[in-house]
Amino acid sequence: MIQMQTMVDVCDNTGAKSAMVINVYKGSTSRGGKYRLKSAKVGDIVLVTVKKSLPNSDFSGGSDRADRAKRRKARGIVVRMKMSTRRVDGSYVRFDSNAVILIDEKNEPRGTRIFGPVARELRELNYMKIVSLAEEVV
Repeated sequence: MIQMQTMVDVCDNTGAKSAMVINVYKGSTSRGGKYRLKSAKVGDIVLVTVKKSLPNSDFSGGSDRADRAKRRKARGIVVRMKMSTRRVDGSYVRFDSNAVILIDEKNEPRGTRIFGPVARELRELNYMKIVSLAEEVV
């Protein structure tokens, strides 16, 4: 379960290394009478702010403060989660880390390579470009 202020790894070659979730676009809240924070699962879209990046990347900063803040925000798709996810066949899958892939406005990946495994649920959600770029689909 990934919610606001969750630290995630960025597993593509855009130059960003670590990010923090600041909003969950597509997610769910817990049922019940009280309001709960939105939580994202594998395949949901989140807004992240890049915390660590390579020095020469798009996310390394700019000339003025507004430009730097604008460049450090990005949209991403959750591809790995520490919390176990139940599949239709009854099995469970979980990963060692929470990870996202940065995307553009058309939901296409910004990077050209994806590091590490990604969940099979992305294929069912029609993120075929991400699945084809991934090293391994679990």
